[in-house]
Amino acid sequence: MSYKEKLDDMRNELRVMYKAIPDATQGFGVLSKAVKDNGPLDLKNKEFIALGMAVVLRCEPCIMFHTEALMKAGATREELGDVLAMAIQMGGGPGVMYAGHALACWDELAAKA
Repeated sequence: MSYKEKLDDMRNELRVMYKAIPDATQGFGVLSKAVKDNGPLDLKNKEFIALGMAVVLRCEPCIMFHTEALMKAGATREELGDVLAMAIQMGGGPGVMYAGHALACWDELAAKA
């Protein structure tokens, strides 16, 4: 399954969950918006932090969503690589494996853009 297909599948699963527990998911949405819209860091830097954490925490859906968000925020592949190197340093061997997912996701989404 491609990363694009995985993103679409995850979005479909989330839509079902949003209907099942709207208060909780709306609350999370409010939190996410507040964090992204406020503070001294710009959105791109916040997304880089989120991606690094997603790699270290080994959350493939998070990796896909934050990689996609970084593309929309104007990040470059070289910047992505720098963040992935830091995630590898912090996450050790498992970080290497999940950083590979983030780079592959970037390349697939960039090829389709």
